[in-house]
Amino acid sequence: MDYLLSEEQKMVRDLARKIAVEKLKPVAAQYDKSEEFPWEVIKVIADAGMFGLFIPEAYGGMSTSVFNLCLATEELSRACGGIAVCYAASALGTFPILLFGNEEQKKKFLPDLASGKKVAAFGITEPEAGSDASGIKTVAKKEGDHYVLNGLKHFITNGGDAETYVVIAMTDKNKGARGASAFIVEKGTPGFTFGKKEDKLGIRASSTRELIFTDCKIPKENLLSKEGMGFIVTMKTFDMSRPGVAAQALGIAQGALDAAVKYARERVQFGKSISSFQGIQWMLADMATEIEAARGLVYNCAREIDAGVKDVGKDSAMAKMYASDVAMKVSTDAVQIMGGYGYMKDYPAEKFMRDAKITQIYEGTNQVQRNIIALQLIKEMAK
Repeated sequence: MDYLLSEEQKMVRDLARKIAVEKLKPVAAQYDKSEEFPWEVIKVIADAGMFGLFIPEAYGGMSTSVFNLCLATEELSRACGGIAVCYAASALGTFPILLFGNEEQKKKFLPDLASGKKVAAFGITEPEAGSDASGIKTVAKKEGDHYVLNGLKHFITNGGDAETYVVIAMTDKNKGARGASAFIVEKGTPGFTFGKKEDKLGIRASSTRELIFTDCKIPKENLLSKEGMGFIVTMKTFDMSRPGVAAQALGIAQGALDAAVKYARERVQFGKSISSFQGIQWMLADMATEIEAARGLVYNCAREIDAGVKDVGKDSAMAKMYASDVAMKVSTDAVQIMGGYGYMKDYPAEKFMRDAKITQIYEGTNQVQRNIIALQLIKEMAK
């Protein structure tokens, strides 16, 4: 389908596709096996200016386009969802500073993030606070001109490798969700260390670690917005970042379909290519149609954000939920089409399937996304 991309958007897409084919695809299996953070590939992405796609020119970037971020993430994920999320997760850690940072904070942190010299991460999840983000236990106590953080975050994408973190901590436990605040914490700050690196099913090139805060002192200037704004920061950040997760899922689905079509054309059974079998053709047709439907949701939501639409929570949730469900279904069907070969690591289908699963889970499970969608529908009907 023609999504009427501008010349700039076509350039972003084509450049990301070139990097994906030439730099990600040849090493995807290697990084999946070694679980090393793909610094060499990240440098290529940075040198191409990709980290500046969602940061304004005033702070060293190129634009403030979520759509461009989605185009880049989709193409990178088409080759490797694990490497692509290292890039996309830096955007997740950057958005709170873009949305809620003051001028001094933006000038201090954004230029290095825009150049890719540093990558970012976002820390909210804890052992007892996953979907129930209001249950966080990490605390921040103000002492003079500093805040002192104590607590633990886990399942943090880019954890340990990122240099700039936005962390949600409770500044007033008595206020519940309204007692949470957001802080910028730099790697190397005394009292800020890292726990175990998780051994994951998929996206294995991406580092996922615990963040540990033990009497970690950070200057009060690193508070984002003001005390009590932590969950507003989180929700607004997720509204802006969920199309990126959806784009990751979309790219994984497209990569799986590409692999399935290639295999179906080449695989011969009963004297003919299996792509001539109606059963296979129908599977491929459904996969392609579902991907295009997901792409329409993702692109439209990203365009709404870029146009300044204020309330995109429902559309963002729809894009993330549907695209990730499609990614899981399409990648599973790709394995089925490839049969026994699809189950083997010599072929790419099983990796697409493993990488797809997490997109249904992180940045809000798809059950949570359905809650968001339904509650907004009910709210709209009550007007």
